[in-house]
Amino acid sequence: MRITFIMPADDLTGGNRVVATYARLLQARGHRVQVVCNAPDRPGWRQRLRLLRRGAWQQACRPAGAVPSGHVSRAGVPFHVLERPRPVRAADLPDADVLVASWWETARWMQDMPASKGCKVHLLQGYETWGGGDVRQQVQDTLRLPNCKIAISESLKREIEADLGSLGMFVVPNAVDLQLFDAPPRQRGMPPVVGFIYAGSPVKGSDRCRQAIELARRDLPELRALAFGADLPTADWPLPADCRFVHRPEQAQLAALYAQCDVWLFASRLDSFGLPILEAMACRTPVVGVSVGAAPELLTAETGCLVADGTDAGLAAGIVRLCSQPPEQWFRMSGHAHAKAHAYSWDDATDRLLQVLETLHD
Repeated sequence: MRITFIMPADDLTGGNRVVATYARLLQARGHRVQVVCNAPDRPGWRQRLRLLRRGAWQQACRPAGAVPSGHVSRAGVPFHVLERPRPVRAADLPDADVLVASWWETARWMQDMPASKGCKVHLLQGYETWGGGDVRQQVQDTLRLPNCKIAISESLKREIEADLGSLGMFVVPNAVDLQLFDAPPRQRGMPPVVGFIYAGSPVKGSDRCRQAIELARRDLPELRALAFGADLPTADWPLPADCRFVHRPEQAQLAALYAQCDVWLFASRLDSFGLPILEAMACRTPVVGVSVGAAPELLTAETGCLVADGTDAGLAAGIVRLCSQPPEQWFRMSGHAHAKAHAYSWDDATDRLLQVLETLHD
């Protein structure tokens, strides 16, 4: 098949990693893949100041229309970037059998494309209404457009259909790179280490992780912390005390960082899936997480702890429980987490995606 993906930008977000992975694997199976990406906007001066404070100087100084350097540009697939920020038009796209939009705005642009550009597919990686107001209405109107919709988790499908009713969505869950994310069996460390993703934004919940760790230390004063992320910590968005931080680790380092932790914290306020949950589990690290994204589908009593009330105190209690349980119980939980993550690969996800796309093409 000839398959085109259209994207609003190429960066190092989890959603773009998903598109890049599908594009690479579909091409490896002999399909003709093209990714078309909008040119990045130049940040406004207020956003540039925020980026500079977070240490993201490359983003802050990026000129409008600069060539992006994200997951897709590194995937080894045909990749076209528009000359400036604007809507994608039919003339920007090759003729294809399937056209896949990965964001609500690209789905709106897709809807006006002629049939020669392919059957229209909206790959839903989030309920993208967090802009509120007019954006929420535009997103909902877009979701009602007549096209094939594929959600990346059952919980995302339920969340959208609770507002909009049945939309006939398919579900193709995300996976992780099981060659990159793996670790040998190990015992729980002493003293124990809790890890999390740091981001200088409320969305990813690193402030909740800090609070939970500080609460857990009342019962586990020896508890250590490890964090990594693309943003540099700031005084107004600090790390927990005595926390080791790794800034922008290389992809090859990630498994070792996850495997240094005995508990992984997931505290996002908004997340369409939560790939770090699966990445940590694939590296044999049980996860304590809030009920956001795919966490309800991934976290059980065997793989970690789902904190239904989403409170800092609940997260802290989960940390204490996993770090205080008998070592053999933690070892079993570590093994179950690994088994669950490794039971479903990106090849499996690509099989399921192709089943949907081939149905449309036929």
